[in-house]
Amino acid sequence: MTGAGCAIELLGESALLLRFGSVIERALNDRVHAAAAALRTAALPGVEDIAPAYASLLLRFDPRRWPDTEVFVAAVREALAQTEVAAGDAEPADTAVVELPVCYGGEHGPDLAEVVALTGLTQGEVIARHTAGDYRVAMLGFAPGFAYLLGLDAALAVPRLASPRLRVPAGSVAIGGAQTGIYPSVLPGGWRLIGRTPLRLFDPARAPPARLAPGQHVHLRAVDAASFAALSEHGA
Repeated sequence: MTGAGCAIELLGESALLLRFGSVIERALNDRVHAAAAALRTAALPGVEDIAPAYASLLLRFDPRRWPDTEVFVAAVREALAQTEVAAGDAEPADTAVVELPVCYGGEHGPDLAEVVALTGLTQGEVIARHTAGDYRVAMLGFAPGFAYLLGLDAALAVPRLASPRLRVPAGSVAIGGAQTGIYPSVLPGGWRLIGRTPLRLFDPARAPPARLAPGQHVHLRAVDAASFAALSEHGA
């Protein structure tokens, strides 16, 4: 099934997968978020979850509200067509910038020296390029609240570790290939850790539990160890 520039695939009896492409790139991710915004605006009855990824969108729905799947697919197509979801669409409505303080290097970024060696840049240049990035949360995945950010400077792209760590500290800011991401809790991981934010990115008792949401813009601000400790003490 196809519609509004995407292939629509039925997953079981209660979910649709909308595929817009198969690569990681900003323009394609823009289309995904534009589609998510269109479907939220349409507010189709029975829709339980809208989960964007890099190049696809998962739509979970109550099959009791839509016993005829073809009718639901037609409603989804109509919702997308009304907003003309296609390549080159404008940014989604939520363009608020979330600022995250990050302490780079040392105990907070144990792999920063390796990134310096791999890129041929100085430590200051790596930090300056990383904080200058125009980031947007492409999706949440891997673990609750884990933010995959698009917008990494191409000069900072480095391979993942050969052997993943069993425990990565919560708040760790990392580079994996051409992506940068932030670990919301203590997790295993193989990305290179260059810094850490003192802010709590995932709290089940908070509404919403994830500090970052797909489609949000993110600005990373370098702070020193003293500022990191002060923010940590305040329970930010």
